[in-house]
Amino acid sequence: MTPFDIGMISLIVMVLLVLAGLFVPVALMLCSFAGVWAIKGSPDLAVKLMAQAANDSIGSYFFGIVPLFVLMGFIVSETGMGRDAYDVANSFFRRIKGGLGVGTVAANAIFAAITGISIASAAVFTKIAVPEMIRHGYNPRFATGVVAGSSVLGMLIPPSLLLILFAVIAEQSVGDMFLAGVIPGIVLAILFALGIVLAAYIRPDMIGSQAALNAGGEDGGLGLSETLRRGSPIVFLILIVLGGIYSGFFTPIEAGAMGSIAALFLALLRRSLTFKKFGRILVDAGLVTASICMMIIAAQMYSRMLAFSGVPAGIADLTANADLGYWGLMLIYVAVLLLMGMILDSSSILLIMVPIMLPVLGPSGLDPVWFGIVTVLAIEIGLLTPPFGVSVYVIKATLNGSDITLWDIFRGAAPFAAIMMVVVFMLLLWPAMATYLVN
Repeated sequence: MTPFDIGMISLIVMVLLVLAGLFVPVALMLCSFAGVWAIKGSPDLAVKLMAQAANDSIGSYFFGIVPLFVLMGFIVSETGMGRDAYDVANSFFRRIKGGLGVGTVAANAIFAAITGISIASAAVFTKIAVPEMIRHGYNPRFATGVVAGSSVLGMLIPPSLLLILFAVIAEQSVGDMFLAGVIPGIVLAILFALGIVLAAYIRPDMIGSQAALNAGGEDGGLGLSETLRRGSPIVFLILIVLGGIYSGFFTPIEAGAMGSIAALFLALLRRSLTFKKFGRILVDAGLVTASICMMIIAAQMYSRMLAFSGVPAGIADLTANADLGYWGLMLIYVAVLLLMGMILDSSSILLIMVPIMLPVLGPSGLDPVWFGIVTVLAIEIGLLTPPFGVSVYVIKATLNGSDITLWDIFRGAAPFAAIMMVVVFMLLLWPAMATYLVN
């Protein structure tokens, strides 16, 4: 049996184990160890190679960015800054028909720029925005769909944990990945907002008569002083984190540290952080960081096993000989990501697909940074599609006993998944959307 055959068998076994319910990093580690053992013929060598992969992945200075941004995201989420972002955004867009929905998208975009966690956005805005939209006459299905759709902005607008994970796996600059996500993230947010306004005019029953009255401004809005009071902490954090990175004043890791310190300072200043709440934040941040550690270690082991087996090189040769061309290659790749998004979570798809596809990029001449943005956006569509749509399940769990069904949320999120597909094709047509700021 050739190393290529062993690599393909380990890949098939790994997918079967994942579908059977085994934790993805554990499945990757088991198959990587068994694959290297079978290829090299020595369990001792397999142990040493796997240990070296673990050390190389977590021992890197750049890994420090993960716990820092996770900590900052949880502080912001737990101390009410998400609610403030919603109130400020809603105040700005209240005069537009469908303005509550547009405000929710804007608030999610702002929240994404200081947290980078889609699931956190889904949980926070389900508590804040869904009851408010329903109270103003929005159809419950449409209200939950708006929150589900706009929550995915957290993984595209920097700082994004998924972009960080891709950068670590693909050995790309985190700063470049953040820059590349800016324009596609803004375009996606604008298209979401336009879609909501269009739906409000085509299907006015979706936003209700009371919402239409409020769109005319009868409900008032935040005054200037209140807007400044609620909005200034959010602007301050964005300036610290993104302004520091893009101006070159901070490295991404330093920006994460400064963002966490600034978020903690603001929480104390607002008197919205108790010892009990801070303890819960530290535990939650530790659990997420540990989970990401496991994923990165497993990805490094998996990448090395694949390299030994020659599977990526074989796929690259097969692609070259098949003469699929740019569109053939990318359309098949996006289709595979969409299918995997129906059964796996975002991080798992990255861990499985990126090590296989990266060697194909060299002969194809595709930009790895642009490729990362396309990958993340296509994967994120899976957050909204059945049966696995994580954001949809988070929203359903957060609603806690509501009569809104899981199928209602999936149907409400479907138009937003379609808009995301449009942006994927825009990126395929115009790669400069992702590379312009980087270059």
